[in-house]
Amino acid sequence: MTYPFPEPLVLEAEVFAELPASLRRNRPSRWANANRGGEPVDSFLEGPSFDREGNLWFVDIPHGRILRADPAGAITEVAEYDGQPNGLKFHRDGTIYIADYQNGIMRLDPTKGEVEPALTQVDSEGFKGCNDLHFGQDGAIYFTDQGQTGLHDPSGRVYRWDPVSDDLHCLIDTAPSPNGLVLDLAEKVLFLAVTRANAVWRLPLTTGGRVKKAGLFLQFSGGRAGPDGLALTAAGGVVVCQTGMGLVWVHDALGRPAAVIRSPLGLGTTNCAFGGPGGRTLYITESDSGTILKARFSPRHDIAGAPIYGLTNAETA
Repeated sequence: MTYPFPEPLVLEAEVFAELPASLRRNRPSRWANANRGGEPVDSFLEGPSFDREGNLWFVDIPHGRILRADPAGAITEVAEYDGQPNGLKFHRDGTIYIADYQNGIMRLDPTKGEVEPALTQVDSEGFKGCNDLHFGQDGAIYFTDQGQTGLHDPSGRVYRWDPVSDDLHCLIDTAPSPNGLVLDLAEKVLFLAVTRANAVWRLPLTTGGRVKKAGLFLQFSGGRAGPDGLALTAAGGVVVCQTGMGLVWVHDALGRPAAVIRSPLGLGTTNCAFGGPGGRTLYITESDSGTILKARFSPRHDIAGAPIYGLTNAETA
């Protein structure tokens, strides 16, 4: 019997940038106390996102830091504050929004390096622990409220928030560890990484903004964690960072594996973002080693990133 679709392309990632010793913080943190048994962690990188100048921004969760790598891979610290930043995305106006596990949704002025609260409560209650976020083309923010949920407590939530009207709507509240998320090209389906279920869910959206017929899109196995950050290809495929396995999978729009990228270092492939010429290079945060990896797809591979909200002009959207 033959395989029902072609074998996926296999690529080895290479190091784009490494957090220098001067920026590593080998000291206790609240995050390490809760997630690493109290063992000090010098960094845990997440949330990669490009600005219009080609700089890659990302976060260090345990030490509350926002970092930036220039196109040559040189890393600088932009901000440090009392929080646990995780997901990071650019608004069209240049403002950065952050999904912060400790505080909720935060806002960063990238020129001043100042972080302030944007959304910290729902119905006068704090969030479980925000994880990642994604902009729709209308400027609404979709974000996950993960906390410590899992198969033992499938109560993780996904929200849609309009920062202009301040309308906040819970799309789903039954996910065991909702993590990365991304809309499809038509913005009629929200793909959701559900880490502790080792899966990616497909959440169709009604015209009124409700979720209907939620279903399983991809099922993984093995590893110490599961699907984490997601991205979308220009052809509508879904990219999945399988943290705990050191892999990043590229699927087509039907969920068939088209490519897999292997980390040359640790297993902590937490999140990714397309960048570079033609959006054909995938940049990956590897948390175990404190590095940013990259893997380039040639034109013949026909794999590139979908347009990003923060990198498009409002008048042409």
